Amino acid sequence: MLVIATIGSIAAATGAWFQEKRSSAAQLAALQRKLDLVMDHLGIAAPVESEVVRHLESGRTVQAVRAYRKQTGTSLVEAKQAVDRIASGLQPNR
Repeated sequence: MLVIATIGSIAAATGAWFQEKRSSAAQLAALQRKLDLVMDHLGIAAPVESEVVRHLESGRTVQAVRAYRKQTGTSLVEAKQAVDRIASGLQPNR
């Protein structure tokens, strides 16, 4: 009986830890989105990662999105939008 109670306690503690970790990740993502909006509003450009630019200059958009996600931890959609913005800034004016 004691073993079962101990296992149950460990499982409950582990579940609480995972829930807290997910909550922290969600809070961090929300904070990042707010910071991005403030930077956009103020016209402040985010620093461009050299690996992302290198992939874009070689025409490897998918790899650029992967590199951006790895560096920033953003979602696929946010990374694609950011890489598209970076790519539009790299294109020469016609």
